[in-house]
Amino acid sequence: MKLKWYGHAAFMVTAEDGTRIITDPYNAEVGYRVPLEEAAWVTISHEHFDHNSIGNVPGTPEAIRGAGSHAAGGVKVTGVATEHDDVGGSKRGHNTVFCLDVPDGGEVLRLCHLGDLGHQLTAEQVAALGEVDVLMIPVGGTYTLDPAGAAEQVRAIKPRLVVPMHYKTAALSFPLKPVDDFIAEMIGSSVERTGTPSVERGAADIKALPRSERPPLLVLEYVR
Repeated sequence: MKLKWYGHAAFMVTAEDGTRIITDPYNAEVGYRVPLEEAAWVTISHEHFDHNSIGNVPGTPEAIRGAGSHAAGGVKVTGVATEHDDVGGSKRGHNTVFCLDVPDGGEVLRLCHLGDLGHQLTAEQVAALGEVDVLMIPVGGTYTLDPAGAAEQVRAIKPRLVVPMHYKTAALSFPLKPVDDFIAEMIGSSVERTGTPSVERGAADIKALPRSERPPLLVLEYVR
């Protein structure tokens, strides 16, 4: 399984069979490089320009939106309905969390992308996510969970590995908090800074990690 971060909440997930899925593509106003790379499927957590700019994904990708079960090649995608704020969506609207079941080496990795989650998930919503192997979580605040709120949400979900997203970088035009503020909240978690936007990890290596309230953090690097 390969994971590449383009910046903000946009990732490319590449499965063992070559299935390519991009999450939450942004437009040029965000400050990160466009266009992205070609993919067959795109998940869109909500209809804001920094998350739904499918036109910046070359080719003719199929958009995946909303709660329920979806198929993306050999990857099963499950959408869980959530909110973009902590007032029932009345301020910023709705948000969909997408969990991707990615076959890898005879096992299945569950990757969950929280989109622009703006509240703590209910017990029922956490249960709907299942046993999360890799959690991609917004940590920059302002429009989503802030660093402390993201750390609290990690403790509730108990994934094996956390990839922070949606935080301030030199390229970003939004007033978000930096990833170091989230890291400071995750006392007891190890931190791996890749220095690159991409990583490749096998299911066996990730599954060997225990599910934990203080899982290791994998910080990808945006490259202009």
